[in-house]
Amino acid sequence: MTSRADSAAAETEGFEHHGVFFHSARDLRETVIPVLRTALAAGENVVVAVSDRLGGDLRSALGAAESSAVRFADRTALYDAPGRTVAALHRLARAEPRRVTVIGEPVLPPDDPLELREWHRLDAALVTALSEVPMRLVCLHDGRTTPADVLRSARDTHPVLLTHDGRRTNPDYRAAPPVRGAAHALPPPAGEPRRLDIHGDLPALRREVRALGAEAGLPAPRLGDLVVAVNELTANVLEHGAGKGTITVWSSPGRIVCEVFDECGDLTDPLCGYHPADPLSPRGYGLWITRQVCDFMEVTGGTRGSLVRMYFRV
Repeated sequence: MTSRADSAAAETEGFEHHGVFFHSARDLRETVIPVLRTALAAGENVVVAVSDRLGGDLRSALGAAESSAVRFADRTALYDAPGRTVAALHRLARAEPRRVTVIGEPVLPPDDPLELREWHRLDAALVTALSEVPMRLVCLHDGRTTPADVLRSARDTHPVLLTHDGRRTNPDYRAAPPVRGAAHALPPPAGEPRRLDIHGDLPALRREVRALGAEAGLPAPRLGDLVVAVNELTANVLEHGAGKGTITVWSSPGRIVCEVFDECGDLTDPLCGYHPADPLSPRGYGLWITRQVCDFMEVTGGTRGSLVRMYFRV
């Protein structure tokens, strides 16, 4: 069995994704504190983004001197939306040359199936999305407050598990492969959908989309996000897709929803947009940008076409 110190010190050049599933404050401290101390001793950049409750437990176990060397970040800022979380982790890794260890507490809302599914998908995408990033990400899951079914699903997305006895490969780990399905697999629009045909006059289309969003009730500060997202997706339809399709906007409880349909069905990977584009390439930024400006995004495609559905909180 690997020792706790070795668990935390397992060095790789790329990304490590570890899960911690605990049921008491003692269990949390005995598992995570050795990781923090080993990372600090190695001179790593250490960031903790957890709830106040867990942050208090970790601070008290570390003591004032060691706590001062750790950056305690805003959990809600890091886990704002899946696409923005990936971008924030990339920024943390680029901020300085040192390797970074991040102790995070993911947001897994059991009462919102859409958000829960998309956060699980993000967890599954991280191993490839951050594969070349010099980072150890340790995700904390509190068994005292998280339903058992949510914990089981979260467990499946972590290739390595940490306990107070050390680290071990997760036998239940499942990398999420692209899922292919018909473009009508998502439920149909609800309420009163407003539609536009995609056309080549992008400046005019942006004005029309802004008007649709305002009519649907999207707050003014978020209209720019909607326009940017739709502009990126429609440009992809015109340049790489069928060259025609539709834009649909409607209101749902707590969200404004917008989908872009491309009659070409090449876009099928539900995890697309989580991988940053090649910085040397002039293409490939559209889905990466779209993931960041909307709050949640679903992708499905097949012989009937491709559909990207975006959700904006209101």
